[in-house]
Amino acid sequence: MIKDYFLYSVRSLRNRGLRSWLTMIGIFIGIAAVVSLIGLGEGLRTAISSQFGFLGPDVLSIQASGLTFAGPPGTGVVEPLTDELADKIENINGVESAFSRYIETTAIEFNDRQSIHMVVSVPGGSNRKILETMVNLKAAEGRLLKDGDSRKVVIGSNFKKDDYFGKGVKVGDKIFIKGNSFEVIGILEPKGSFIFDDSFLMNEQAMFDILGTNKKFVDVIAVKVAGVDIVDETIENIEKLLRKERNVGKGEENFQVESPQQTLATLNQTLAAINIFVYIIASVSVAVGGIGIMNTMYTSVLERTKEIGIMKSIGARNSSIFTIFFVESGLLGMIGGIVGIILGVSFAYGLSYAGRLLLGSDLIQASISLFVILGALLFSFVLGTFFGMLPAYQASKLNPVESLRSVK
Repeated sequence: MIKDYFLYSVRSLRNRGLRSWLTMIGIFIGIAAVVSLIGLGEGLRTAISSQFGFLGPDVLSIQASGLTFAGPPGTGVVEPLTDELADKIENINGVESAFSRYIETTAIEFNDRQSIHMVVSVPGGSNRKILETMVNLKAAEGRLLKDGDSRKVVIGSNFKKDDYFGKGVKVGDKIFIKGNSFEVIGILEPKGSFIFDDSFLMNEQAMFDILGTNKKFVDVIAVKVAGVDIVDETIENIEKLLRKERNVGKGEENFQVESPQQTLATLNQTLAAINIFVYIIASVSVAVGGIGIMNTMYTSVLERTKEIGIMKSIGARNSSIFTIFFVESGLLGMIGGIVGIILGVSFAYGLSYAGRLLLGSDLIQASISLFVILGALLFSFVLGTFFGMLPAYQASKLNPVESLRSVK
């Protein structure tokens, strides 16, 4: 019986082809907007999460507040961190290790081509092993840096590609940084993070002696906390020390003490707020589409009054008439949802691909889960049935004699 209702509704929609498609435009737009923007937002969240995923919950980063969007950490700050702060932070209870990290953004030359990249310092002595453990640093080819490697670098995995210098960099190749020759002794395992995949690692002392990096001013201070359970307490203690050292009051901090989890939590809150805004906008279009379905179904009831009268005169029940129109409105919503999902998926992946090509950033991704697709499909069907309920009820209550009499 349900199959018959379904086939009957499909034939009815097909007979009103153009009107049916025009009715579903609002559903197309609303579902497409929701699916595409959720896909882009989720892709962005996943891509950014991967930038911090290799860091443990007991790792903290400290940097001065400034124009962090203008470059690597420490860029554009008015009052940068100083080298002696790392030693003072290391003496705080709960801090296992703290060391300064320096980042230079400079031109790298290889294969007669230049490209701008980050050169990141690697500390010497015991802090080297701590850093390698903190960020799970491993070489896919060659080896990692050792103390005394003054003109040697380890490169991120992305430099194996031809994208930057026309050909991939290999272990043993010579590159030039600020006109100084360095040997590539290792290539890192891919981490899915531009922090390492697109950077050059160099011993700290080599950066001071060869690149002329200013030792006094620090870009980031890396902190290893003794235990996950004391991270919050340790952050408070570090903030107290820095307020005192930098002579600022609470609420006036010119520095940031963050864990990867805090950064991700802030990101998720921002994306959630954006998604809510998207839902509000898309709901207007969806509501318009729903009203269009209701209007179309009311019109359909008026046009098919004779048909309803004939069906009732030969024994069709009110429930059967209701079901026919109810299923028909649900199909309108579901077909609109299917087309909207196809458009939304196409927009999401198409825009993310175009964004990667234009901006050259792997952070622009799209990620659409099966849950989102099924949820959008179910929502569109429910929407159609909801707005079709009143017209279906009206059709089921028509008097067969009056229905036949009213038709000229």
